[in-house]
Amino acid sequence: MLTQYFHASDISITLFTLAFAMVAGLLLSRVAKKLNLPAVTAYLVAGILVGPYCLGALDIPGFGFTSAENVKHFDLLAECALGFIGFTIGSEFKLSHLKHTGKATVVVGIVQALVATAFVDAALIGLHFVFPEIITMPIAITMGAIAAATAPAATLMVVKQYKAKGKLTDLLLPIVALDDAVCLMVFAISFGIAKSLDSGAVDLASVLAEPIIEVVASLLLGAVLGGIFSFVERFFKSNSKRLSMSVTFIFFTVAISMLSFHIGSVHVAFSPLLVCMMFGAVFCNCCDFADELMARADSWTAPLLIFFFVQSGAGLDFSIFKEPAIIIIGIVYVLVRCAGKYLGAYGGCKMLKIEENVSRYLGITLFPQAGVALGLSLIAENEFGEQGLIIRNITLFGILIYELVGPSLTKWALVRSGDIELKKTTERSTFAHYSHAIHRKKHHQE
Repeated sequence: MLTQYFHASDISITLFTLAFAMVAGLLLSRVAKKLNLPAVTAYLVAGILVGPYCLGALDIPGFGFTSAENVKHFDLLAECALGFIGFTIGSEFKLSHLKHTGKATVVVGIVQALVATAFVDAALIGLHFVFPEIITMPIAITMGAIAAATAPAATLMVVKQYKAKGKLTDLLLPIVALDDAVCLMVFAISFGIAKSLDSGAVDLASVLAEPIIEVVASLLLGAVLGGIFSFVERFFKSNSKRLSMSVTFIFFTVAISMLSFHIGSVHVAFSPLLVCMMFGAVFCNCCDFADELMARADSWTAPLLIFFFVQSGAGLDFSIFKEPAIIIIGIVYVLVRCAGKYLGAYGGCKMLKIEENVSRYLGITLFPQAGVALGLSLIAENEFGEQGLIIRNITLFGILIYELVGPSLTKWALVRSGDIELKKTTERSTFAHYSHAIHRKKHHQE
């Protein structure tokens, strides 16, 4: 063991792990580029390789994540990264944009979430009659609610990497932002029903009230902080000071949004993602230099987001593959949820007569799932005990598949819709241009 020859402090080991994870992600991103894969996929795979199930299993401090607890040790950075992701997505809620996409965002966002929930409910309730000892009715109903959630982080990274622009992207990012709020509402109702079926008696008022209060409180908190930030930012004129104030306020916003308290029997909490989204939305509508400032914040946060995805990959739990029943149920969940997302988005677009190029590919970009779904599964685990553990494992199985495959599917859909122009086309045209120029030069010399 290296620790027999070298003595390092906890801080030193933490920094070693951080640097090692970043290097792994950056190196694999070069491989992903050669394979024409999104960089976010490379970061996730890098996380798996340096995680507890690969290099981390060697138990060499600093050279990978040695355990699940070691992965959680870096949650502070992950929470900060989610704050910046929410802040960036919030900028998509500019009133000038919403005049064109506002109705479509709301209608399609709600329809695709409800259809995905209905599809998963129907499929897992059917499996309940096949495997009644494994998947109960409360599990099936709860999983249907979790199916509504979509992960904004991976989608945003693909959009940024390939500089996607177009009608599909304009509709996609607001829907992804809205999706978490819709999911919390759906989960409130479904989880209340599931708890009633499980125990026969439950305080439905608190069960239904808590998620609704969480959404409303998060939006209000984000709006207040966004307004304060927009006012304070005007007192700083230099770009460096404005950037520093932006980073400071996002850290402050994430910190406040992680607080919680009780009002009687009702637990009041905030969604950091929703708070930061509303924070960004208010800022981009109130501040005339918001676009420039957000562009600078993007360059500052790039390393933070890389580590976020590497850590996400390291946190994927491969032990769930030991249970064949979970694999079968997980496969059904993944496929049926994808069908629900796709058909729901397609149907919602058709209702509003949105052009075919957007309708056909929007649903594919909504497949990724991560943080919000995992958070809801933990709530279910705490409530249902052993049944909740099954919910968590199924959710983890889905996240594993979605996170690895989702970014590539998102890229494919954006390419097919015309929102991403592949570099190969540009490179070929550039090569043709220079070839033509050389040919003309030779011809002139002759």
